[in-house]
Amino acid sequence: MAYHVQSQNLCVKPTPYSNRLLQVTISKEGVAQFLKEIEIYPVQALEYKSFLRFRVAQILDQICDHQLKPFLERALGDRNAGALLVNPEGINRAEQGDEMVKIATAFVHLIGRSNFDQMTGQYYARWAVLNTDNSDSYLRKPDKPLELHNDGTYVNEVTDYVLMYKIDEQNMEGGDSQLLHLDDWEELDKFYNHHMAKRVMRWAAPPSKNVTQDVYHPVFEADSHAKPVMLYIDQFAQPKDYEEGVYLADLGDSLESSKHKLSFPVPVGQFLLINNLFWLHGRDKFKPHAGLRRELMRQRGYFSFSTNPFSRYKNFKNF
Repeated sequence: MAYHVQSQNLCVKPTPYSNRLLQVTISKEGVAQFLKEIEIYPVQALEYKSFLRFRVAQILDQICDHQLKPFLERALGDRNAGALLVNPEGINRAEQGDEMVKIATAFVHLIGRSNFDQMTGQYYARWAVLNTDNSDSYLRKPDKPLELHNDGTYVNEVTDYVLMYKIDEQNMEGGDSQLLHLDDWEELDKFYNHHMAKRVMRWAAPPSKNVTQDVYHPVFEADSHAKPVMLYIDQFAQPKDYEEGVYLADLGDSLESSKHKLSFPVPVGQFLLINNLFWLHGRDKFKPHAGLRRELMRQRGYFSFSTNPFSRYKNFKNF
């Protein structure tokens, strides 16, 4: 399906990195109009009153001539696409972080709802990567790559989408975003048809995630069209035996060595929004620098227009 949308405030076209990854631009005038109309809703209001997240989504869609919502549903549900690089023009400075939260909130609440993020206690998470780090996962470690994975592997919530927003960066070299579409992975058939692919395994998070309950699900499932979908992360898998451990180690090596892995910079003020079921994401390591700093924002949640095949493993509550 070809995606070329052009209106007064919305433009969609393929990126140079992949035809599957679409560049979505909201005009500077459209962004300014959106932020003006939602001045009455500070971020705290969006935190306290969850229905206001849908109100700001409605306003953004109106500014985009009601083309944004149907486009997002089509593109994010399309297995041949499912990944967006979004540029809200004119919002690209760290002091505009609250505006970025509002823009991200509007986007994702056109397609579903963001889950509670236990790491920060809100429906979104903001954090910084610095030159030195003593945390208990690779999320904040600049000298290590964040290997390809899916989000939502260790929580009892359906995670259909992931949004990753770059708020700020200083003294940065390296740290490119990385993506891999399942259908472009050379050894998908080998691992999907392996007898371990559907075995229910245990997944557990470190203390910083503020999740105390282990979850259980397989690495692979099939969607409504019998296509493979995935729920995997290297850091939080807890194999119970040799067979599970070797399968997971081989799978991780295969993902990282794929020649179809995309690697590209995301400019400050832009964000990635991907279908979490058939796209994996990660990050390359940074070159050390005493003043290194990158601030990020995350939202992840469920689609309201489709069903997730992993939901039978989850204690998911419909709203």
